[in-house]
Amino acid sequence: MQKLTPFLISCLLVFGVAACDNASKTAVSAPDANETAQAPTAQTTQAAQQDAQSEVRRRQLDADIRAREQRNNTTGGDAQRATGDLASEVRSKLEANIPKGQLTVEATDDGIVTVAGTVNNQQELAKIERLAKEIKGVKTVVVKATIAPPKN
Repeated sequence: MQKLTPFLISCLLVFGVAACDNASKTAVSAPDANETAQAPTAQTTQAAQQDAQSEVRRRQLDADIRAREQRNNTTGGDAQRATGDLASEVRSKLEANIPKGQLTVEATDDGIVTVAGTVNNQQELAKIERLAKEIKGVKTVVVKATIAPPKN
């Protein structure tokens, strides 16, 4: 019986791999290696941008931030917050509320968040610090962003 069990298992593995090794099933849906990627159309780009700026997307980002904060509280609170998690939450908050901004976010272990990049106007620039401080764990916000109106 001890010799039969490994033999049966190896037979199942060999026949299972042989049965799954049918490349024709996946080759039909796989892209051709010679095909080149096409740039999205203006309509596709505009639709994606409108989706990113929609109220639904803002609510999704806010829900994501709340879920992260709940997870952080469960795992030990603000004192043990990962800098990547803090930067990601601030970035999500800014993307939801300043959708056309081109911002980068960096965070340190002691709760200092640095926001750099460009926004379209003074009102958006003024929002950055307030929005970033809404995220639990942010103690100080350094705003290095500048105003650069969108090009038509």
